[in-house]
Amino acid sequence: MKTFAELDAKICGCTDAFTAKMDGSNGKRAILLCGGTGCLSSNSMNIKEKFEELVAANNMGDKVTVNIVGCFGFCSQGPFVKIFPEDTLYRLVKIEDVEEIFEKDIKGGEIVERLLYVEPLTGEKVAKQDDINFYKKQRRIALHGCGVINPENINEAMGYGAFKGLKRALSMEPKQVIDEVLAAGLRGRGGAGFPTARKWSFAYANDAEHKYIVCNGDEGDPGAFMDRSILEGNPFAVVEGMMIAGYAIGASEGYFYVRAEYPIAVDRLRNAIDQMTEAGILGDNIMGSGFNFRAHIRLGAGAFVCGEETALLNSIEGKRGMPRPRPPFPASKGLWDSPTCVNNVETLACVPYILREGAADFASCGTENSKGTKVFALGGKVNNVGLVEVPMGTTLRELIYDIGGGIPNGKKFKAIQTGGPSGGCLPAANLDESIDFDNLVAKGSMMGSGGAIVMDEDNCMVDVAKFYMEFICDESCGKCSPCRIGTKRMLELLTRITQGKGTMQDLDELEELGRYVTANSLCALGQTAANPIISTLTHFRDEYIAHIVDKKCPAGICKDLVQYKIDPEKCKKCSACARKCPVEAISGTPGKTPFEIDTTKCIKCGLCFASCKFDAIYKD
Repeated sequence: MKTFAELDAKICGCTDAFTAKMDGSNGKRAILLCGGTGCLSSNSMNIKEKFEELVAANNMGDKVTVNIVGCFGFCSQGPFVKIFPEDTLYRLVKIEDVEEIFEKDIKGGEIVERLLYVEPLTGEKVAKQDDINFYKKQRRIALHGCGVINPENINEAMGYGAFKGLKRALSMEPKQVIDEVLAAGLRGRGGAGFPTARKWSFAYANDAEHKYIVCNGDEGDPGAFMDRSILEGNPFAVVEGMMIAGYAIGASEGYFYVRAEYPIAVDRLRNAIDQMTEAGILGDNIMGSGFNFRAHIRLGAGAFVCGEETALLNSIEGKRGMPRPRPPFPASKGLWDSPTCVNNVETLACVPYILREGAADFASCGTENSKGTKVFALGGKVNNVGLVEVPMGTTLRELIYDIGGGIPNGKKFKAIQTGGPSGGCLPAANLDESIDFDNLVAKGSMMGSGGAIVMDEDNCMVDVAKFYMEFICDESCGKCSPCRIGTKRMLELLTRITQGKGTMQDLDELEELGRYVTANSLCALGQTAANPIISTLTHFRDEYIAHIVDKKCPAGICKDLVQYKIDPEKCKKCSACARKCPVEAISGTPGKTPFEIDTTKCIKCGLCFASCKFDAIYKD
């Protein structure tokens, strides 16, 4: 496409074709299958191939299409199959279910009710995605197109709104584009929440021959998969966002830095760049605008610290991924000493929406200082595990109970940890707090890139703090002493406490070390490393005291503070526990005497606890 007119014509044709596919006016049924990593690992591709075999065997190629789309988000219910134009959603689909779906639904027009989602509170079967509680309070802006379009087909992307934002941006002056994003109130979704337009304006004002846009796809938080799902579900939107950012600051090149553990995301991103280049949307003199832009991909080796923008830039340049002192900031001296803007995947995915729908539309969603939506990877002890995008201002209670479906097995909620390994743990008292950048920080946590791990009464908060500190210690690059040494000392103190060897003085030392590491570390990894410790000490200090004073782990998690015992009244004398014990610490006569555990021999492996079907074994 060499002109805007040609792009308009192409978009118009693609929109008509895509609409006809979804509403059935083309005379065909459309079968969509989730092509996110989670569903692909559960045989989604094999399910697709089975559908294609049945379509071919029944000579229905002119009546049925089969396509892979991006992540539906509701990961605990996948793999998904969606049928258009009826918009019927089937979940937990197995390869052996395909023939029944094909015979009953595709050929017979009858819904396969046993594969519909069932609302756990009402028992009601729900046929349409938007009627499921998990989706009702969501709004897809960054996830636009995910679960709807084929992420490997540029025509479907254009049929669902792609490149309209780019076209509008190229019709404006670069400063006007920055002003539009500023009016939208977009803040960086990578963790810090810095206003995106302000970062762009710093690079825009710098008169340099070469400027760069870098997309940070180095998603390293445990349990986080927001950026991966966006790249897998609609890579065209992220490339479009990068191009708009490049035009705004005067950059002609962009780099995607994506961790190598995301092969599907990388392949689809590379395919999107190739298709856009072939279509003339990437390259020289794009649609006669005079704007030149090329995009490149660099793979990260999985170092968590490379999520920090200056460490990321070092890695792209072929150097060791370690943070640089700031100033100078990347906007003035970044990649190869040229002005560079680093934005994460979700941030760039929001940009086309803002240019396409307008700043006012984006700003109408959210809170006063946190506009738009935020994508979360909701996991842990929650019924509805998955990827969710909610308006800023949604409460934690809504996220956990209305969308997440509450805590499994009737357990009590204990805490939610937001912001990845450097975030804080918020207790039940904070459930009605709204989700936005400033409020979460005020409560001792942070938005981060969007991880949200729910914990119940069976979680030990001291052990949780220790887990995240182990991660931080492993991932610290070691460049600065406060982080390299301070995090190690904090981990040693936490380890002592979980072993029953801690003292009350250790709590004071943890807080003092936390303040020192926060104030003196070179980058955000060290500056936020103490958050899990400080937040758990603030909200769950009684658990620390129980470990130190009573030598007990209230949750029964810390191995050194737990003893397994057998209740003789409940013991059925079946010997199942003794047969599982690897060190012969359990004795008794099958069918005659209750069994006993010799605590001096017990290695606390938990096999006896897991093997007892009568709840006779308990933790003391």
